[in-house]
Amino acid sequence: MRRNHLIAAAVICLVLIVYATLAKLAGRPALIGHAEAYWVVVIERFSAYGLLGFLLSFLLPGRVKLACAFVVAVAVAVGLEVLQAVTPDRDPRFIDVLQKAAGGTVGVLLAQTILAFLPRPPS
Repeated sequence: MRRNHLIAAAVICLVLIVYATLAKLAGRPALIGHAEAYWVVVIERFSAYGLLGFLLSFLLPGRVKLACAFVVAVAVAVGLEVLQAVTPDRDPRFIDVLQKAAGGTVGVLLAQTILAFLPRPPS
């Protein structure tokens, strides 16, 4: 996959995560319906951040700490959860940060495992 495609996919994933995190509850996308079970929401968060971590890890091969730091702390998981405090009908919770951070970290580690088994181009 070309680097430009990876960048585009990561940006689209990030934009969708930002929208789903900061949108009002009435406008928030739902997988099953508006009466989703809590475990569906947990899987949704974990998967979204896992995909973002996976894509970032392919963009930053060999930089596990940087990819994890971006997904978990710097911009995404913690930052968006703090911004939910500004949105009137959303409530930031620490457990949400943990679920998002776990998903992003698993995505990064999965991609790094795949990259370890791929043949490296000759230098």
